[in-house]
Amino acid sequence: MSVKRLSELLRRPLAEDPLISGVTADSRKVGPGSVFFALPGLTADGRQFIPTAVEKGAVAVVAPLDTPAASVPTITVHDARRAYALAAGAFWGEGPETVVAVTGTNGKTSVATFCRQIFTHLGRKAASLGTLGLQLADRDLTGPGLTTPDAEAVARMAAELRGLGVTHLALEASSHGLDQRRLDSLTLKAGGFTNLTQDHLDYHHDMASYQGAKLRLFDELLQPGSTAVLNADSPAYASFAAAAVTHGQSVISVGEEGQGIRLISRTPEPYGQQMVLELAGRRYDVRLPLAGAFQASNVLVAAGLCLAAGEEPAGVIEALGELN
Repeated sequence: MSVKRLSELLRRPLAEDPLISGVTADSRKVGPGSVFFALPGLTADGRQFIPTAVEKGAVAVVAPLDTPAASVPTITVHDARRAYALAAGAFWGEGPETVVAVTGTNGKTSVATFCRQIFTHLGRKAASLGTLGLQLADRDLTGPGLTTPDAEAVARMAAELRGLGVTHLALEASSHGLDQRRLDSLTLKAGGFTNLTQDHLDYHHDMASYQGAKLRLFDELLQPGSTAVLNADSPAYASFAAAAVTHGQSVISVGEEGQGIRLISRTPEPYGQQMVLELAGRRYDVRLPLAGAFQASNVLVAAGLCLAAGEEPAGVIEALGELN
């Protein structure tokens, strides 16, 4: 990719056109040919590192609108974090064909893991990305890390997974990751919502901002025609359903109040629990080898995401008995 291609992507014309060897928001990772994204942060402003990045060989800088021009081509944009994600996606190329994401206060890790296991059971080459790291089948490709990695890392790992033949990716969409545009390089087939309780108010300051960050998955990232899979038993369900419908998405609601996948009954057993589900007018008995109402809820969101990705109901339901 060249700086001219980047400037076209970000709709900011430039006269100079050096080739790009990488994109980064970390001045320590800048090398000859890098584009440095000077992102304002909570503890430091990336713009103070522009001189260092240029000294280390950055061929262009992307920064917020009020940033003075550097001695290399400088692209100023309204949303530098989104620009970073889009540039990383353009640099690294496409990820897996089918990508689903899940947000919520609790359950994201379980849902992403369950999606990977269901897809794998159905014969897909699948991976999951989140708190536990990047996992492919029974392999850990990276160790535990951020729930939602840096935007460049997300784009790079997605492209690497495609290169490994991975067709299906399930990932966690944290409120921090959504607010900081870390997933904006991805094209999502479906998005899920588990629940909303008080958390991360040191970052978001109030519940309205916290909920707004999670709503961004449906307000901005999911495109019209995609599918939102929502826990209908959450008090926040109505807000997320309204966002999805307003932005042209279909809704699969799940849970005791769900219309897409309805939990009719749940009986604890020594091995886990027995569930009776109703899906598309048909009832299914499911022996789920996991304990707890919270896991039953997470499983239904995962099942809904796999259905939204195009899998057949019978196969998805069968896979639930193999989850761990």
